[in-house]
Amino acid sequence: MRNKCEANHVLYRDGIYYYVRRVPHDLASHYDVKRLCFSLKTKSASAAIRASKSINQRLEDYWLGLRLQNMDIPAIQVVKSSDAVANDSLLMTEACELYLRLKSVGRGPVFIRTAKRNTKYVTQLLGDKANSSYSSAEAGQLRDWCIKQGMSVPTVKRVFSSIRAIINLAISEQGLECRNPFANTFFPDNDKVQSRQPISIQDINKVQSLCKEIDDDMRWLIALISDTGMRLGEAAGLLKEDIKLDDRIPYIDLKPHQWRSLKTKGSQRCIPLVGAALWASKRLLEAKNNSIFAFHRYCDATGCKANSASGGLNKWLHQYVPYNCVIHSFRHSLRDRLRAVECPSDIVDAIGGWKTSGVGHGYGSGYPLDVLNRWMERL
Repeated sequence: MRNKCEANHVLYRDGIYYYVRRVPHDLASHYDVKRLCFSLKTKSASAAIRASKSINQRLEDYWLGLRLQNMDIPAIQVVKSSDAVANDSLLMTEACELYLRLKSVGRGPVFIRTAKRNTKYVTQLLGDKANSSYSSAEAGQLRDWCIKQGMSVPTVKRVFSSIRAIINLAISEQGLECRNPFANTFFPDNDKVQSRQPISIQDINKVQSLCKEIDDDMRWLIALISDTGMRLGEAAGLLKEDIKLDDRIPYIDLKPHQWRSLKTKGSQRCIPLVGAALWASKRLLEAKNNSIFAFHRYCDATGCKANSASGGLNKWLHQYVPYNCVIHSFRHSLRDRLRAVECPSDIVDAIGGWKTSGVGHGYGSGYPLDVLNRWMERL
């Protein structure tokens, strides 16, 4: 039995009420049928009428939305395009210029060169666009490109760290409400890359003995690092006057110079001279040359050539130390050697220039030189 109900679009058939309505002609392209028909799942006429009114209202709202989509938008010519909105933020090259202007004060040429190089990676691959217009997918493209160029995963992570810093500063300085597209890029596991290993005390003794036998400026530099734990750039950029041998406790006065900055504020420190480092320091000052630089082979007023030093020193060092040990491994070894004599960790940090966590460690002027020397002599 099939009967029409008094309410519009309601059909009664076999004891059940149905909703029936023809699709408007101008919206026929949005449907696969010409008429809507579905059960209201009720045997009550009043319930069917209420449901029908609600469905009518929702359909009318939906159809109105479809009709508005097909209309020409009024005043569309004055609406800002997405490109125009993106242009409110700096281009990548402009962000790099801002970063260097604010951050490069007191930094060495390596800092400037690194920022420009990593910015060039972005602009060459993805284009010189506004910071807000890069996408996470494009950041993934840059990651894949870097790996294809032969960069290790740790190197790629350092590239991204630099890029993130540049963009974050631009976002902060402009007061933009946008996210950094390079912030959460995934990096694959790097199981093939082994961490730098410390050099054993037996190999350190062997290398130090060879340094004394060969007795030249390259070996002086290695010996100096071996018993101070200095970074290569820190040692290579020393002035002769930074080496204090006439004091009661001989030490290195490590501080930033125009040609060589230090990695962190905590890197500026006094390092007692003991063992092979003391021998190397004496040989440096006894050397007959007119240079003010301790290692004029690798440093002058224009800059410190730490990369050149690394290549030459590691080539020689690899003959006498295990695989995966490099000149920087002496720094790792120093921390292990100080642990072995039960040196407190905050004193280890003070000797090596590592950051010690905690607010209180930022107060005062640090440990006296004789305290540091007492622990260094135990090596």
